[in-house]
Amino acid sequence: MVGNSVERVGYMGKKVRWGILATGGIAERFTTDLLTLDEAEVVAVASRGEASARSFADRFGIPRAYGGWDGLFADEDVDVVYVATPHHAHREAAGRALEAGKAVLCEKALTLDAREAAELVALARDRGLFLMEAMWMYCHPLIRRIAELVRGGAIGEIRTVQADFGLAGPFAPDHRLRDPAMGGGALLDLGVYPVSFAQLLLGEPDTVHAHALLSPEGVDLNTGMLLGWTESGASALLSCSIVADTPQTASVTGTRGRIDVPRGFFYPERFTLHRDGHEPEEYASDVDPHSLRHEAVEVMRCLRAGAAESPLVPLEGSLAVMRTLDAVRDRVGVRYPGEDRVTRA
Repeated sequence: MVGNSVERVGYMGKKVRWGILATGGIAERFTTDLLTLDEAEVVAVASRGEASARSFADRFGIPRAYGGWDGLFADEDVDVVYVATPHHAHREAAGRALEAGKAVLCEKALTLDAREAAELVALARDRGLFLMEAMWMYCHPLIRRIAELVRGGAIGEIRTVQADFGLAGPFAPDHRLRDPAMGGGALLDLGVYPVSFAQLLLGEPDTVHAHALLSPEGVDLNTGMLLGWTESGASALLSCSIVADTPQTASVTGTRGRIDVPRGFFYPERFTLHRDGHEPEEYASDVDPHSLRHEAVEVMRCLRAGAAESPLVPLEGSLAVMRTLDAVRDRVGVRYPGEDRVTRA
């Protein structure tokens, strides 16, 4: 078994060397933020087209550009691969990177479905390699603080979670968000945030109910979800949309108080803690709330510690979210081409 240890890779005192897979908007954002970190070095980029890879490399001063994935996976100078492809390619891209012995940070949602996610996790564990879903929300300082407050009993026992993420669009029929073959729809791109927020605080739900407006192509345009936890009696009311600009807020209510997170709940600038018998308490952060650097810092911290996964974005948590997303799609009737998976009752 090949281990992703500090001794093997030799991270101590050296920069962690990144390879970027894909050249779209999220790859641009991540690379921009990654280059602000002294401990990181971007050494290569790959795209299915050489011109796209070369343009990206020139823009960011990246030494090597590959017109295809194989060159990146074979590059001995690459320690960790950031997978920024559309959802449908996550399983193949992350899997091939792991097979090549690379650590992987893979964009959310981790894969198209829970079966693919379980395959990736099993592969990473078999090879002793680091794998993390790029759920940057979990690495954000204020989201981490919310989780600490909730787990510390600041608002008592959780009774409800509410969260939404919707964009007005419109997205043309040929846009990737309308394409079932690319994992299109609101759920995997946007719904993953409210679901992940609820499960960060409550774990995997016991019951899943959902309703959706589907496009002519068969992807979800507007989806409402009601998740339930039997033992505690807690519930989460969540929604996502690519046809409506929702408030994009979140609220957690407990038996002794409430936490309200304003617009942009998944990268908050502030939140308010309301506790029974106390004045509202405002929490704020002086870090750039839009930055993806926090997840990159966490990846590099784990690599230097010789860890195969992150405690902030644990693999079991990513698998649990994928199971919930599968259950939502089961309820609303969304299937991806060629999908053959065991559905959750």
